[in-house]
Amino acid sequence: MELSAGIKASLAGRYAAALFDLASEAGTVTAIESDLETLGSALAESAELRALIRNPEIGRAQAGQVMAGLAKHFALAELTSNFLGVLAENRRLGDLPAMIRAFQAIAAAQRGEVTAEVASAHPLTDAQVGQLETKLRARQGRTVKLRTRIEPELLGGLVVTIGSQRIDGSIRSRLNSLAQAMKG
Repeated sequence: MELSAGIKASLAGRYAAALFDLASEAGTVTAIESDLETLGSALAESAELRALIRNPEIGRAQAGQVMAGLAKHFALAELTSNFLGVLAENRRLGDLPAMIRAFQAIAAAQRGEVTAEVASAHPLTDAQVGQLETKLRARQGRTVKLRTRIEPELLGGLVVTIGSQRIDGSIRSRLNSLAQAMKG
């Protein structure tokens, strides 16, 4: 499996790659990826949890207990639970969000997928999402997994980001271009 240099070089990428290797050996990549998505959602929804994983005043043992409780609450796989314990012991819980992203990128690359971040001013219908997936699959030549989010400040249109490539078809961008052209 070929990983990007950025993932290989980063601390989060090294932890994620190690977790991916262990999950591959155990045949549990899908389960671990699901566990990490659950953790990512919990971190996104809870400011307290985000603050907790970054708090240097919390000791290793206490952080390990919290992570063990979290793993039990979400019924996470043993490998995920052990991984959280290692992060707590090594004081690396603050890097967990980056590790989740890196693991998802590694797993997607292994499956031959690419992830596209899609920002729209209004929620997209299922039909629109399907059409966008089809067009992006044709353009990229591989499976495209969409992650959508709403950004009302776009006014209309879409902004699609795939890796370092950005396709900006938003009304906000067009208005900004028009304003620059009118300035001369």
